[in-house]
Amino acid sequence: MANYTKKAIKETFISMLEEHPLSEITVKELVEKCEINRNSFYYHYQDIPALIEEIIKEEAESIIGKYPSVSTIVECFDALVEFASHRKRAIMHIYRSISREVFERHLMAVSEYFVKNYVNTVLAGNPIAEADKKTIYDYYKCVCFGLILDWLNKGMTDEYAREIRRIFLLKKDWAKEFAALLQGQV
Repeated sequence: MANYTKKAIKETFISMLEEHPLSEITVKELVEKCEINRNSFYYHYQDIPALIEEIIKEEAESIIGKYPSVSTIVECFDALVEFASHRKRAIMHIYRSISREVFERHLMAVSEYFVKNYVNTVLAGNPIAEADKKTIYDYYKCVCFGLILDWLNKGMTDEYAREIRRIFLLKKDWAKEFAALLQGQV
């Protein structure tokens, strides 16, 4: 019964968030739509930000589970776009709210996961120092994270996502180039 209630709370909240900005959603309205009492909500969640944290964390874990490996930077970008746009309107309402930090924190974690996965795949068998690998991770993580934030700030347009994807397609071998530079081979 507890899992059913939590699921109902999350689904109802996301449905409400698809229609209204976060600032317009109250626990009172949420429990009325769920047809539960306030105590049931507070049994599962301290407040709406705690609910948002759990939903975003689950979404991050879900997208990571969907991509156990990535072999190109384009795959990293595509996965991040999928994470950020799975529930486009709800994400935009969270992104434009006081809970933006929660989304950004998980976006950064997802970015790091995909970038490390990509870099480790591309540089497998390449004798590169861990400190140099970390430099490559950090660079790609920040580029991916920053471009996704820019895409969000521009309203998540498909056109801008295609432009960013094209950049990654054009520079798909950067990780190998960086590794060579760091090893003094170029």
